[in-house]
Amino acid sequence: MAKVKISTQVNPFPMPVTLVGSLVDGKPNFFTAAWINRGDYTPPCVMVAMNPKHHTTRGVKDNGTFSVNVPGKKHVIKTDYCGINSGKDVDKSKLFNVFYGKTETAPMIEGFPLNLECKLMKEIEMGFDHIFIGEIVDAYAEESFIKDGKIDLVSMEPFVLMMANGKYHLVGRELDDAWGAGKKYKA
Repeated sequence: MAKVKISTQVNPFPMPVTLVGSLVDGKPNFFTAAWINRGDYTPPCVMVAMNPKHHTTRGVKDNGTFSVNVPGKKHVIKTDYCGINSGKDVDKSKLFNVFYGKTETAPMIEGFPLNLECKLMKEIEMGFDHIFIGEIVDAYAEESFIKDGKIDLVSMEPFVLMMANGKYHLVGRELDDAWGAGKKYKA
């Protein structure tokens, strides 16, 4: 097959959809973030890309903390709502029941399958967005999503953003064992 050049703005990778939470002017605010990834093992941290002009970003900078909340499929409407409406214009503090952990300034959403409480480690200025790196100081999961001491992602029903088609997709079918499938290779 012939290869053709395409735009360098291509994003073929599914991106986990999350709500990043921060306190802004004493109120919980949430921003839909899909440009997010695990950053390191020790200390455990996450990296999230956010525009420095976003309302939630101000809370992250002011408090030095934030949360990462992983929604399930039943939360898709409110999650998308948080992404298309700015906290500058809409009060999102009453959308969810929130709880706080040891930082006391990173609002986390009750009823979401997974919550990460983060302390800001570093901000890296890029272009349009900045990368915020947060150390995970505590993590919380709904008990019903723990199987054999591990998070059961499939039963959590998280969803990802596919930029190629502008749609949310559920995480689902297993393909093969990580760190094991390659052992089947015969040269």
